[in-house]
Amino acid sequence: MTAPVISLCRTCQDADPALLPQLAAALREAHPGALLQSVDCMSGCARPQTLSVRQSGKTAYLFGEITAADLPDILRFLRLYEASADGTFTDARPIGELRFKAIARIPAPLPETTAASQTGSAASPEE
Repeated sequence: MTAPVISLCRTCQDADPALLPQLAAALREAHPGALLQSVDCMSGCARPQTLSVRQSGKTAYLFGEITAADLPDILRFLRLYEASADGTFTDARPIGELRFKAIARIPAPLPETTAASQTGSAASPEE
């Protein structure tokens, strides 16, 4: 499976420029396989600074109001996320205050065979 990709918004109005290097250092230490990128707006402007976590085949997450104080919770989240087959977990309490900063949870795409059975058969326009 691919590594998780963590994206941190660099254009949030109140973005902390020190957060990216702090997060990069924490990831190098605790999650060296994770990929970190600084990106432009992720449309979480009402709750700056936003951070997303995604990985192929897993549920993706968008968090807001991220600060350096959230780094321990982010690292705990990543441990749980990497250990989960689908990116979900039954109990969010281990991720501390980060659980209250979730803006969105985006389900992973369904496998083609499952998607067709969930929505009915995919009829072609000619039928």
